[in-house]
Amino acid sequence: MAAVDTAQKEASAIALPGLGRALISAGKLTQKTAEDIYKKSQISRSSFIAELTGSGAVSAADLAYTVASVFGAPLLDLDAIDPMRLPKELLDAKICQAYRVVVLSKRNNRLIVATADPTDQEAAEKIKFTTQMGVDWIIAEYDKLTKLVEATSKSVSESMDTLTSGSEFEFDDVSVEEAPEAADTGVTEVEDAPIVKFLHKMLLDAFNMRASDLHFEPYEHTYRVRFRIDGELREIASPPIAIKDKLASRIKVISRLDISEKRVPQDGRMKLKVGPDRVIDFRVSTLPTLFGEKIVIRILDPSSAKLGIDALGYEPQEKERLLHAIGRPYGMILVTGPTGSGKTVSLYTCLNLLNKAGVNIATAEDPSEINLPGVNQVNVNEKAGLTFATALKSFLRQDPDIIMVGEIRDLETADIAIKAAQTGHLVLSTLHTNDAPTTLTRMRNMGIAPFNIASSVILITAQRLARRLCPACKTPADIPHEALVNAGYDENEIDGSWVTYRPVGCSACNNGYKGRVGIYQVMPISEEIQRIILRDGSALEIAEQAKLEGVRSLREAGLHKARIGLTSLEEVLAVTNE
Repeated sequence: MAAVDTAQKEASAIALPGLGRALISAGKLTQKTAEDIYKKSQISRSSFIAELTGSGAVSAADLAYTVASVFGAPLLDLDAIDPMRLPKELLDAKICQAYRVVVLSKRNNRLIVATADPTDQEAAEKIKFTTQMGVDWIIAEYDKLTKLVEATSKSVSESMDTLTSGSEFEFDDVSVEEAPEAADTGVTEVEDAPIVKFLHKMLLDAFNMRASDLHFEPYEHTYRVRFRIDGELREIASPPIAIKDKLASRIKVISRLDISEKRVPQDGRMKLKVGPDRVIDFRVSTLPTLFGEKIVIRILDPSSAKLGIDALGYEPQEKERLLHAIGRPYGMILVTGPTGSGKTVSLYTCLNLLNKAGVNIATAEDPSEINLPGVNQVNVNEKAGLTFATALKSFLRQDPDIIMVGEIRDLETADIAIKAAQTGHLVLSTLHTNDAPTTLTRMRNMGIAPFNIASSVILITAQRLARRLCPACKTPADIPHEALVNAGYDENEIDGSWVTYRPVGCSACNNGYKGRVGIYQVMPISEEIQRIILRDGSALEIAEQAKLEGVRSLREAGLHKARIGLTSLEEVLAVTNE
């Protein structure tokens, strides 16, 4: 048995990249920490070094110094480099972006290349094969290197300068079937190479910047492109207004939409191949406005549903309540919150936990955002008569164990979902309400009888997403005692044993924030809450009872996140009501 354990440990160590093994040898990481970071990088499909520096396990400066010492390579501060003086034509910009390297100079038949990971053999071989030259590594800090790579890559303004050029370019990275409607509607017009280049760059930039959405917005005299990064919209480019129609048509062609129809909204999907085995999915929505079609593209990340419940930010007690509810054989679990609050990811995380060989799971969504193997997913199509209600009726004839309804929008859907929950099925769904207690009164207002609500709903989770403070640059905030009390902290809590933090901003984050964290109100439906529902009690009565049972409000959950330093107090106040 000991021999087996030793073999497993050795196999695990071998699976680590060279950088991970080097850091373990240098005493900068433990074996377990390195393995955990490597697993996260595999799940999120990012590089080991990006996950390593992003997690805060090792700072970029410490990492560069350690790597330079271990491998005996020179260490360079990239702040001393002028991006405009770097050689531009020695290595393709796509390779620089893909492997996070920058060519500093050429000496005889060898390239001097800045990297943060000299163990990356794939990068070395790719550079050698492409340039037919040898590679000498110079070690640089990963955050500064990333910044320099972006600065030396083709800028948005340069992309726009080529919009009137006629250079040839094949947009073969997008894996789609052309729309049948495009055959006789002048599709050659939208195969304009500069338009293709510009769209391709916007999609890749959005993915690299970890944006959730891209907005293409036409106005009377201007046109702008904005990315939503960590919940905030940021203007990225202002291309010429003249490209709006061609760009809209190109997006519609690869999304299999009707390019001749500009009077009504349309929804579609497209895929972008960014590597030999990686494809990004996008959901596309068009909307006719006064001055053209506004297009919003959402980046769909299937790996987000596989991160696990711990990555979502549930506190131990909240996690225990949720896991207990999804472990029950029947009943209804509701996830509530505004659009963009992470409801779909929460639902799919639960489905991922329930997705086993002996379980039949069916989902109805509008549309399906995350593809989960082993789950029978149905896209609602109201034009064809496939509504949530009709899908649910069909599910009940398909011998399901678990049903997920994308959203309960009307009484008919709610009635069928409740009957399914009462007849031995576990039903998961979403509603748009402000918090957990108001969800029950909202269902009552939809016309659902109180006894049906009380006998079917077993748990409600309300949630919000708050921006997470950057661990590298956050600093203690000097907030007056009175302001903390007004925010919602109890007098007894403000004892000086903890501090709140504020954002600062550095090269590794977005104005002091990096990523987002969930704020949750997890309310099980106890017998006492059932009695309040049966006597048609108000949301206030339900909230008071929930508080007595230890259920935090969204504000209280957010204040706890600020107290432990995950987010700032101003962010909590912005995303929660009190």
